[in-house]
Amino acid sequence: MDSAAGGDTAVGDRASGCLFGLAYGDALGKPTEFLTVAEIHHRYGPAGPRELAGCPALVTDDTQMTLAVGWALHDAPAATPDGLEPLLRARFLAWAASPDNNRAPGMTCLRACGRLSDGLPWQQATVGGSKGCGANMRVAPVGLVDAYDDDTVAGVAQLQAGLTHGHPTALAASELTAVAVRLLRTGTPLAALPLLLREHSHRQRTVYRGDWLGPLWQRPGVDSPTAFISRGWDECLAVLDRLDAALAAGDDGGDACRITGEGWIAEEALATGLLCALWHADDPVGALARGAATAGDSDSIACLAGAFVGAAYGTAAWPASWPGRIEYADQLHALGRAWD
Repeated sequence: MDSAAGGDTAVGDRASGCLFGLAYGDALGKPTEFLTVAEIHHRYGPAGPRELAGCPALVTDDTQMTLAVGWALHDAPAATPDGLEPLLRARFLAWAASPDNNRAPGMTCLRACGRLSDGLPWQQATVGGSKGCGANMRVAPVGLVDAYDDDTVAGVAQLQAGLTHGHPTALAASELTAVAVRLLRTGTPLAALPLLLREHSHRQRTVYRGDWLGPLWQRPGVDSPTAFISRGWDECLAVLDRLDAALAAGDDGGDACRITGEGWIAEEALATGLLCALWHADDPVGALARGAATAGDSDSIACLAGAFVGAAYGTAAWPASWPGRIEYADQLHALGRAWD
């Protein structure tokens, strides 16, 4: 790995590696979002941004909402819908009202939080037609909780997504992102992920988690829970096809968004973030820089790339000077320690 930290991977600190990697990618992608690739290369060079800027280096709502999910999971008395939903709701509403929520937050999250603050059941508060990447750029903590079995990972991932993004693809892509983090943290090689995520999608394609989602599926034009959720998994399988095509074509140094998408929607954020991680599996900072040097949702793509690489390699992936230079370092340390 091309990392200033160097050394052997510390298996015991992969939760910290994941959370810090997510925040580092978010910080590197923050100033490049909405720029063209040509503008990014002109400003940072062809390799993209590889150095944190500012003290602390500021992050976006991606890291802020990841921490909101993380603390809800950390504080939950039980990993059940009734135990988690009130804590997720409270953390999301605290984020929405925070004066630090000034980082161009997603409109879907803001709209849903407005309805949640009115006390509506979350299935009514959510934006049912949205599959924006805000559903899964914050889900990494779900894959870091050792106490969760596979069904709990799936249920919690979909619940946290569903509070704001009610589209079935938002639910499925969030589950896939959490599963990817879990697999990497427990030793699965990065290169094995595309096939494993495809197999997972086929297994889950007709599984509607009614205990976690309740009546979310009930909407005009949908005649069954299976019909509702299978649409989400089919769209995830389609983007995994595009990921395979990008990997088969090889890395020509161009925009990672060209085949797997610009990342504004959940399944494309997952695929393009993973593509950056796979293309730069031996250069963790390069994975972040590649995600940040895209024409799409650069901060979300880079933060997901960082979550994947950090879950695979731990804190050894990242330069030794970076932990003290990132915003919210105290909270990232606290959650990382709790799950490591």
